[in-house]
Amino acid sequence: MARSAGLILPAATDVANALAAWQRWLGDERRVAATTLEAYNADLIGFLRFIAEHNGTPADLPTLAKLKQSDFRGWLAAQSSAGMAKTSTARHLAALRSFYRFLARRKLANNTAITLLRTPKLPKSVPKALSVDEADDVMREIESQSEEPWVGKRDLAVVLLLYGAGLRIAEALSLTAAELKRVAGGANALMVTGKRQKQRVVPMLPAIGTAIGEYLRLCPFSLAPNEPGFRGARGKTLDPAIVQKSIRRLRGLLGLPETATPHALRHSFATHLLGAGGDLRSIQELLGHASLSTTQRYTDVDAVRLSKVYGDAHPRARRVP
Repeated sequence: MARSAGLILPAATDVANALAAWQRWLGDERRVAATTLEAYNADLIGFLRFIAEHNGTPADLPTLAKLKQSDFRGWLAAQSSAGMAKTSTARHLAALRSFYRFLARRKLANNTAITLLRTPKLPKSVPKALSVDEADDVMREIESQSEEPWVGKRDLAVVLLLYGAGLRIAEALSLTAAELKRVAGGANALMVTGKRQKQRVVPMLPAIGTAIGEYLRLCPFSLAPNEPGFRGARGKTLDPAIVQKSIRRLRGLLGLPETATPHALRHSFATHLLGAGGDLRSIQELLGHASLSTTQRYTDVDAVRLSKVYGDAHPRARRVP
């Protein structure tokens, strides 16, 4: 057994040193979040414990290099027998693959058997959208969560961009003061830069322009044209956590489900458009999805409506008397 950060590891010293080096690499070079590092470390310790029990002795680097596909499958089977969710198992496997890639790059150990393992098939995730009435309640009550009028106007403008234009929260908060002024001035569309610097044109509802205009009129800070326009209480760029906190308070006030988050407003934008007859390709462009398959998740949310449209409109769906 070896020690790492005061913990006794079920592995030899060379493995413990490699594990520590991998953790440093993830944190320093890959900038992995502290919570993810902690989870990955726990995942690897669990794997090493299984191998130690399986072989009857703590594993060293040569042992890790010689493990067969059946050893890895035995580890996955043990997790399944213990009732571990497939999402957790998939994360454990991702952590183990990352560790083995690190070992191979550092020429510490090489094992191709792990590359033959398949990631567990995860259950299809369906976006959790608010109902139209719930979304309306959020728009109506969000201002009341702050005692400062300008903060209330700011929060309303942000959630309107999420629900009224389908923006991601990072996209909304990165809009410059110049872009906000254009929308407030009546611009009916805005160029938004999303993931992987992909740009798309998003229509702006008049209600969004009005809300942004009221925020800009009351904002007590000087806003440079090319800097983010939404500001926090001390004048710095608005942190997404502040918006999330406002929505959490609203959940308790309005009796909304735990799934009611800022990102749920973007899901609601897509779901409600689909429910009103919007086509998938247009919704894909509005959301900035690279693949239509991502947008197609919303058809599961609105399956009942789509079935009715099919039954009413398709010639072959009509019953012959």
